[in-house]
Amino acid sequence: MIVVDSSVWIAHMRGIESAAMRRLQDIEDPSDIIVGDLILLEVLQGARSERHAAIIEQSLREFTIRPMLDDDLAVRAARNYRLLRERGVTVRKTIDVIIGTFCIREGHALLHDDRDFNPMAEHLGLRIA
Repeated sequence: MIVVDSSVWIAHMRGIESAAMRRLQDIEDPSDIIVGDLILLEVLQGARSERHAAIIEQSLREFTIRPMLDDDLAVRAARNYRLLRERGVTVRKTIDVIIGTFCIREGHALLHDDRDFNPMAEHLGLRIA
């Protein structure tokens, strides 16, 4: 399964070409795509209007929506944040540590276009799609 980060969905909606966008377009089976609830939140926050938000939500609900955060994951994400900080890496957004940790715990690859995930791949074993 592949978790698609908000950075890719936003680029897709804006028509921005990137390697991640091409990878998204190459995914043959939409049932392989997971949209985390936190990713849904991030994408919907950027909607221009309620109508636009409804269109985005309907589009993203075509994929599997999964809750990402629970108490176990919160503890693991905090540990991962500290491990990265010990290595001199500061992740800019807590939500990215949650998303990365979710993917690691669940064994999913992450498709992203956000530099905050690269240290998680290097130091924590996050699989990149």
